[in-house]
Amino acid sequence: MDYRRIIPCLDVKDGRLVKGVHFVKLQDVGDPAESAAAYSEAGADELVFLDITATIENRKTLLDAVKRTVERISVPLTVGGGISNCKSIEELMDIGASKVSVNTAAVLNPDFVKEAATEFGSEKITIAIDTCVNSQLPSGFEVMIKGGTSGTGSDAVEWAKKVEDLGAGAILPTSMDADGTQAGYDIPMTRAISDAVKLPVIASGGAGTLEHLYEAIVEGGADAVLVASIAHFGKYTIRQMKEYLAERQIPVNL
Repeated sequence: MDYRRIIPCLDVKDGRLVKGVHFVKLQDVGDPAESAAAYSEAGADELVFLDITATIENRKTLLDAVKRTVERISVPLTVGGGISNCKSIEELMDIGASKVSVNTAAVLNPDFVKEAATEFGSEKITIAIDTCVNSQLPSGFEVMIKGGTSGTGSDAVEWAKKVEDLGAGAILPTSMDADGTQAGYDIPMTRAISDAVKLPVIASGGAGTLEHLYEAIVEGGADAVLVASIAHFGKYTIRQMKEYLAERQIPVNL
């Protein structure tokens, strides 16, 4: 059975769990390992851990925070932030990360995607694509890098197709415009990417209601949904999310 997955996202800054809006206005929401343990226990299918300032601060992911998180969970963990070479990936795999998420380094050096997929297997390599609306581009969406602080002028859909060819195993497109707003995922952007590739696409940025999760899967073509604000602030439990989808004939792992 091909389940649709619910994946809480842990944005981490200085070793603390944070949540912002449009990638800024960050507020502290606790300890990532504590939250991860609670989500794992509550039935999350996977977790994503993003060290959101690693790239801007020109450093690697905080390994100790990842290690503490891995030790508390029983579900796969994808780790992103500051990963720019195969040695970084190996260090993360060695402490128990299941997969990695790469954004900026892939854009700056596309060959890295191919190298990482060859060395670790495509299923271990997720390419994160932070997008911003840009009507000058064919799809209307631009690829942003360095924690959303830098535009690339590249078209998000074209880039998704390219990383698929380079061997990526999944794509995680996050709408900067929708991030943290709880007003819903960017469905046109998610759909444009899911239509363009055969890889699993993880919708991200903007979930605020249970209906938004359903929309991302049905209208956006997403294989999984990333959730942050609606989970961190106790708006809905993982169980409520899954039951809502199950009632609407979306296959979930209850």
